[in-house]
Formats: sequence, structure tokens, C-alpha cells
Amino acid sequence: MLSTMSAGGCLSIQEKIRIAEEIHSRWGRTLRANARIAQLISTLQQKLARSQEAMLACGLVEMCRICEEEDGGSCCGKGIEDKFCPTLLLINLLMGQPLPVKPLRNDSCYFLGPQGCRLLVRQVICVNYVCQRVQQQMPKDHLIRLQTVIGEELDTVFMLQEAIKRIVETSSLCTSI
Repeated sequence: MLSTMSAGGCLSIQEKIRIAEEIHSRWGRTLRANARIAQLISTLQQKLARSQEAMLACGLVEMCRICEEEDGGSCCGKGIEDKFCPTLLLINLLMGQPLPVKPLRNDSCYFLGPQGCRLLVRQVICVNYVCQRVQQQMPKDHLIRLQTVIGEELDTVFMLQEAIKRIVETSSLCTSI
């Protein structure tokens, strides 16, 4: 199970979701009860709120909406979901975010919904990527502020992923001896 927690593109998104749900079923209570995990989840909730506020304030949400709805383009293309690993999906479950059972559209990312991403915690490319159009339209000071706030979110996601892996790995090693 541990080797699949960081699995990349070799597994289907349905298989990654199954693994995340299996780990959540087995480890969810233990992980939430861990003081470090609980603290990181709390911090991540704050960072996610700050990122959302920054995206709204700088106009990114509206720019992306116009691109998707009016221009027919989207960064959330089919196959982006392949970048997700079971650990990142597990974090969504730990934060109370259910994972979709099927995509809404077959021509876009599995996780894209009518209001944007259906996940709370997203892959680094989904959070950090800023297309050339946005780079040209957004004032540089807004872009710098946005990337700073998003960087803090991503740092917390990384720390939480690593903490989860350490707990599951250590516990699995102890129980297999």
C-alpha cells in the first residue's frame, strides 16, 4: 500500500481514488488523531482560504471563468487528473471532501465541476500554473502576491503529505514485524 501512496501516472484515477479511500478507511481516525496531522490540516484550511481570497481579489477566478465559459478554453484539460497521487486524494478525504465517482465531462479533468475544481487540495500544477494570458492581463504586484500565498499553501500540502507517509509507513513496518 505504501508504494502506491505516491504513485504517479501508472495507475488510473479510479484506482488512485480506490487506494485513497482504502487508506482513509483504515487510517483516517489514526491520522486525524495525530497532533501533527491535525495541526497541519488546520493550517492547510487557513492557507486554502487565503489562496481563495487572493484568487478572487486579484481577479483570477473571473479570468478563468471567462476563459472556460466564454472562450472555450481551460487549463483543466483531460489527463491532468493523472498527476494526482493517492496521498493528495487522501488529504481531501481527511478534510471531509468526498472524491467524485465519475467525471462531469469526458473532455476535461476528472475533477472539474461546474464551479471549478471539485477538490479542496489540488496538485501543484493545478495551483501554481498561471497561463500566459493571465500573466499579461494581471498586474505584476497581484501576480507576486498570488504566487506568494499559493506557495504557502503548497508548502503546507507537502508537509502534510510527508507527515502522513511517515505515520503510515512507520505503523505498517511495526505491524509487519
